[in-house]
Parts: sequence; structure tokens; C-alpha cells
Amino acid sequence: MTWGTELWDQFENLDKHTQWGIDFLERYSKFVKERLEIEQTYAKQLRNLVKKYCPKRSKDDEPRFSSCVSFYSILNELNDYAGQREVVAEEMGHKVYGELMRYSQDLKSERKQHLQEGRKAQQYLDQCWKQMDNSKKKFERECKEAEKSQISYDRLDNDINATKSEVEKAKSQLYLRTHSADESKNEYAAQLQNFNGEQWKHFNVAIPQIFKNLQDMDERRTVKLGETYRSFADVERRVVPIISKCLEGMVTAAKAVDQRKDSAIVVESFKSGFEPPGDYPFEDYSQNLSRTGSDNTISTPKNEGGVKPDPKHSISKTAKNKLWLFGKKPKAPSLEDFSHLPPEQRRKRLQARIDELSKELQKEVDQRDALNKMKDVYEKNPQMGDPQSLQPKISETMCNMEKLRSEIHKNESWLSEVEGKVGTRGDRRPSADVNHHAPHGRESPEGSYTDVPNQEHRSPPHQPDPRQAHQPDEFDDEFDDDDPLPVIGHCKALYSFNGQNEGTLLMKENEVLYIIEEDKGDGWTRARKQSGEEGYVPTSYVEIAMEKNSKDS
Repeated sequence: MTWGTELWDQFENLDKHTQWGIDFLERYSKFVKERLEIEQTYAKQLRNLVKKYCPKRSKDDEPRFSSCVSFYSILNELNDYAGQREVVAEEMGHKVYGELMRYSQDLKSERKQHLQEGRKAQQYLDQCWKQMDNSKKKFERECKEAEKSQISYDRLDNDINATKSEVEKAKSQLYLRTHSADESKNEYAAQLQNFNGEQWKHFNVAIPQIFKNLQDMDERRTVKLGETYRSFADVERRVVPIISKCLEGMVTAAKAVDQRKDSAIVVESFKSGFEPPGDYPFEDYSQNLSRTGSDNTISTPKNEGGVKPDPKHSISKTAKNKLWLFGKKPKAPSLEDFSHLPPEQRRKRLQARIDELSKELQKEVDQRDALNKMKDVYEKNPQMGDPQSLQPKISETMCNMEKLRSEIHKNESWLSEVEGKVGTRGDRRPSADVNHHAPHGRESPEGSYTDVPNQEHRSPPHQPDPRQAHQPDEFDDEFDDDDPLPVIGHCKALYSFNGQNEGTLLMKENEVLYIIEEDKGDGWTRARKQSGEEGYVPTSYVEIAMEKNSKDS
């Protein structure tokens, strides 16, 4: 079916229908626009949500627990999902909405052109009809006039009183009117024939062609709508695989949650490296009382080390120092070498700092190599640049490298010290197994080096950081009292120690001291002289013999 043959007389209705088609297309375009705005808003809200729950973090704040890592992985996948919603909105705006708006404008122009052609054809046909109608009316008038002339002539011709001139005049008038009627008849016939021809062309050629063009335009509009419907769905379908990967990533992140791994991280994060406190020793206050032969008295084990414990020591201050393990631990000041931290945590922090400094050093090395290559290029091709202009940057890079190497060396020395303490803490043996001869060439307490094997003054091992000697004082403030610490053993000085730092104790080689507090892993042992003076001495400088009851406890 074609509009040109079936709807030849429905010009006005086709005008209304084609206008409705364009209006419907623009309505669908508006729907697509609102849909893509919803997608844009949705994507924006998702990104804001991700940003809210995934703030910027420093390297120290990076999550390590599997539950946290999985959650941030889910946030990353959700961010990618939001990106796909933005892609949907962008594709809809470009391939659907934009295309529809351009096509709508083309349809309006084409429809306007076809309707103008139809109106022009109708106007031309109306003009032909008017010309034919005018010739018809003229023919009718001429015939009526000719009839009047015929009647007048017949009347005068039959009138015996009429003069010959009157009869001849009437006859001449009849001839003129008859001739005019014949000419009008011929003109009317010609106009009628012309009108009929133009009317046939109008309804069989012009109008069918115009209506066919309108029909093609409307069918193309329908096809375009179908294509945009498919494009609308294809935009969604193209992002489905990526969205599926995002969802699969979320599922994978959920499966990666490992409660045992998180528990191990808690242990690794907060493990101090200290050993649990031992049992409290029995403190006998009745040693100075005279004993009877009563069987009800409690027998007190005798000291096997040959050193009598101080009867004034009423309670172990070492035990008091451990009370923070069960209560609120006082905050220690943050130090550059992390000496305020427990050994295990200190080792981890130092290792992390060394790794970070090594990365920075590698960057500086790469930058230096690049600058040197550029300098060589400039030297070979002076037109490319001045080699001397790179020298300040090279010098600055070299200076940065030296600073970083110095920092790495310093932190490595602290790390070696910590690892040495952690490694040898459980392997420390009593005096019978201690080698009295210090290694050849080690640093002496005064900082000098001894190269002669048989010299009288032996070189002690490396001293621990004196700041570690003050670490226990931070825990003494809350529970400190005036009671002296009990004697738990004795030691013999293998080397002389100047004790210049605050809290340390001066000792001479072969001097015997009382042990009142064991080494807690920081390389220092608390001792007391026979004169009553107390302080810390390097554990590696002394040969320790603990009391038997202290060892058993």
C-alpha cells in the first residue's frame, strides 16, 4: 500500500500524522536524555561514596588485614563499576540522544519541503480550475448575449414597421454575438481540456510522488526509532562483561578474607619481643632471727652463689616494672632510632625505614645516571645544550645520595644492634662459659682500637645505646617507691666502663657487683656496688652468675 494511491485526498491528515511522528521521536529523545542524566547522577554518587569510605592514607596507614584489604578492593571495583555507568551515560548521549536530535532536525526540514511541494501543486491545480471556470462563465455570458441578439433580430425582422437599417443593425449585432460565443466556447473547451490534464497529473503523478516521499520519510523515522532502541540496549550490553568482572572481583575479594591471617597480623603488629614475667621469689624476713629446733619453721634455701641477699629488699621492683602489662602502659617518647619500642617492633620499623631509604637512594642513583648521560650528549653535541648547566643538579643529586647512604648506614647499625640483642638474648650463658678474651680489633669503651693481641687492656664488645639504659625509668614512675631492689645475683666486670651517661654505673675491670635487675633485651643490666650505688652497665661487659633461687623462679 502506498499513500499516493490510497490516501490521495488525505493531505491534511498526512500533515498531522507526520507532525505526530516527529513529536514522538522528540519525546523519546527526551526520555533518553533523562535516562542518561540518571546514569550520570548514579555514577557521581557512587564515586562520592567510594571517596568517602576510601580516604587518602599514608604508607604507614595502609591496611594489612585481609578484611580491610578486601573492603578496599570492593571499593575499587565499585569505582570501576561507577566508571562503566559513566560510559553508559556517555554512549547514550552520543549514539542515541545526539543522533536522535540531529535526525529530528533533518526530518523537520524534509517534511517541510514535501508539504510545500504538495501545497504548490494544489495551488497550481486551483489556478487551472479558476482559469477554466472563468472561461466557462464567459462562454455562458456570450451565449446569453447571443440569444438576446437572436431574439431582437427576429423581432425586428418580423416587424413590418421596422426600417431596413434597424434590421441590418440587429443582424450585424447577432453575428458579432454569435461569433463571440463561438470564441468563448473554443476557449472554454481549451481551458477545460487543460484543467483535466493538469488534474490528472496532480492526482496521478504529483500528489502520489509527494505522498510517497512523506511515506518514505515516516518509514525511515520508524526504522530510526527501532535502531535507537537497539542502540539503547547495546550500550548496556557492551558494559555487561566489564560489570560482571567488577562483580566477580567483589566476590574474589570476599573470598580473600582470612581470619587466621588477620590474627597473625595482630600478633606481628603488637608483639613486643619481651618474655612474660617469671614467678615472684620468696623473700625471707626471718633470716636474722634465731632458729630453734622446732619442726614447724619454714626452712629457707641457702644461697649457693656466696653472696647474701640484702634483707632490706622487701619486694621486687622488677615485678613492679611489669605491672603495665596488665594495666595502662605509659607512653614513651618517640625517638629517631625507635628505642622507645619493644625489640620486635623496633626491628620491623627500622627495616621498613631502611627499605624506604633504599628506594629513595635508587631513585637518586637513576637520576644521577640520567644526568650524566645527558651531560655526555651535551658534550658531544654542544648545540643541544650546555653541559655545565647540569653540574649543579648533578652535585645536588650526589649530595642527596650521600645523605641517604649515611641515613641507611645509621639505621642499619641500629638494626644490627637490635637483631644482635634478639638473637643472643636466649643464648646468654653463665660465667663458666664466657670467653674472657674479647675479639681482636674491637672498639674499646674510650673509642680506641687495640691491634696487639697480648696487650694488657682487653677490648670490650660494642656498647649498647646509653638511651636504652633510661628506658626502664619510664615505667618506674607510676609504681616507684623507696624500697631498694633485691639482689638476684652477682657479676664480675670483664672490662672497665666509664659510666659517663646519666643512669649508668662506673665499674672497673674485675670489680664484683650485685645484680638487682636482669637484662630485658635492651643490652643493659642493672647492678649495685657494695657501697650501695646503683646504675646500668652493659650486659656484654660483665660475667653474670645468678642466684639459684632466682634461676629456679
